Amino acid sequence: MKNERIITEMSLKEDEDQTLRPQQLKNYIGQDDIKEMLDVYIKAALKRDESLDHILLYGPPGLGKTTLAQIVANELGGQLKVTSGAAIERSGDLAAILSSLNPGDVLFVDEIHRLPRYIEEVLYAAMEDYVLDIVIGKDEQTRSIRIDLPPFTLVGATTRFGDVSAPLRDRFGVVFRLSYYTTEELSDIIRRTSKVYQNPIEEDAVLSLARRSRGTPRIANRLFRRVRDFAEIIGDGIVTKDICDLALKKLGIDDNGLDETDYRYLTTLVKKFDGGPVGLETIATSIGEEVTTVEDVYEPYLIKEGYIKRTARGRVANELSYKVLGIKYYKGLLD
Repeated sequence: MKNERIITEMSLKEDEDQTLRPQQLKNYIGQDDIKEMLDVYIKAALKRDESLDHILLYGPPGLGKTTLAQIVANELGGQLKVTSGAAIERSGDLAAILSSLNPGDVLFVDEIHRLPRYIEEVLYAAMEDYVLDIVIGKDEQTRSIRIDLPPFTLVGATTRFGDVSAPLRDRFGVVFRLSYYTTEELSDIIRRTSKVYQNPIEEDAVLSLARRSRGTPRIANRLFRRVRDFAEIIGDGIVTKDICDLALKKLGIDDNGLDETDYRYLTTLVKKFDGGPVGLETIATSIGEEVTTVEDVYEPYLIKEGYIKRTARGRVANELSYKVLGIKYYKGLLD
């Protein structure tokens, strides 16, 4: 059985302490432009006593889409109902969820790009007119029933914005792209997490963790949880720079935030395929991972930091990849 990647950016809801999630916009760190606009939209909706326009959030995993949905619900004074696109397989599933909403509630649909197209078509009327049209029965017994819905706000989240169908995208009044966090913003998040867990942390350790968190709050919090284990067992509970570096070394995470999986990817690209170009499917097969996992989880950070680049002919290793692998780099035609 494969060990779970410690710096995975995939969903970790079962591994997260809910107390780490800020409950109000003013306590949410990062994404300043989004926070500013959301604050205006929410206050305007409350002033007019209207439901907030539907919101679509997209960007890499772990950047706070679920947390923003919870904050929107809190600020509006409603409840948050959570589901995912893959979990809604029948129109009856959608009807059950929508009919349970109260006025002002927020429905959060994670991985909304995975909604089946026939479910999307049912959702259109719910989003635009707050009604649900369902066809029941078979053959000559077929009939359509209409269910009135309370005003609600749908918050959709996706890591694959291009996979959301155009008709569905057009029904969102507000669309935000979440960006990777800066080292300073991650440092603020780590300091807050240390206070929540009551584990003091030295400033040098804060910076060391932030630099290895791949621009992602979820990873920052998860790394802190692992580092504090070392601090409590081999120290006095205080996260020092030495303990932080020791823990991260044991976890196989280098100074750049790269782990064994990243090195396996880069080694395969550079040594096996001479730095590319090589297709995504070929790389995925070579390292024994699913294509979607490689594209959504491994590659975004490697591309962002300049280790690799995507070209029309496939993935190509940049000079930085050769440097971290300790291999001499020869400038190629694609540079």
